[in-house]
Amino acid sequence: MWDLFWGAEPIIKLVMFGLIVASVWSWTIIFNKVYSLQRLNKAADSFEKAFWSGGALDDLFDRIHNRMLDPLSAIFCAAMREWRRSIAKGMTRTTEIRGTVEQRIDRVMQVTLNREIQQLERHMGFLASLGSNAVIIGLFGTVLGIMNSFGNIVGQQSASLAVVAPSMAEALFATAIGLIAAIPAAIAYNKLSSDVNRYENRLDAFASEFGAIISRQLEEAV
Repeated sequence: MWDLFWGAEPIIKLVMFGLIVASVWSWTIIFNKVYSLQRLNKAADSFEKAFWSGGALDDLFDRIHNRMLDPLSAIFCAAMREWRRSIAKGMTRTTEIRGTVEQRIDRVMQVTLNREIQQLERHMGFLASLGSNAVIIGLFGTVLGIMNSFGNIVGQQSASLAVVAPSMAEALFATAIGLIAAIPAAIAYNKLSSDVNRYENRLDAFASEFGAIISRQLEEAV
């Protein structure tokens, strides 16, 4: 394989090198995303255990607001900050204002959720692009290799295997590298997208549940 790489034409060599670099970067993204999702789910489990333990939510907020470890904690702290501001301004005394406060808290949680998910989805587009385009790029190198093979045939006035084989091998090697880059990226993108969507649903469910809790607290405060 090393000889095939160094024996290729410069433009084909550039194509193969680009695919190799893209493949290495895709694996870096894959390992990073897998680790991040595992860490975030573990942190979410820990937070939910504390949240549903029956303790005072104000105490939980005071304990974690300076060291939020995951998006679930961030959503909770954003809502609690808005809740405390509303109480400090006396905005929970009337039914009319209570509805506005609920909307503001829901909006704050949704904005925080969207920001956290955008952060988690960073570089996912690269995996999608590599999965769908790496083979095409590899085929580009293959076409160049075939053209080079025809050039050798014309130059040496021979279509023997010794003349054709080297260029054809270089051409097929470019396609092989494209497949090696594309297949893991495509599989990882589908799997990670599913995991991110599942995690997003978990955040959305928590935001809805916490919003209902705050709504009950506001009703009791009126």
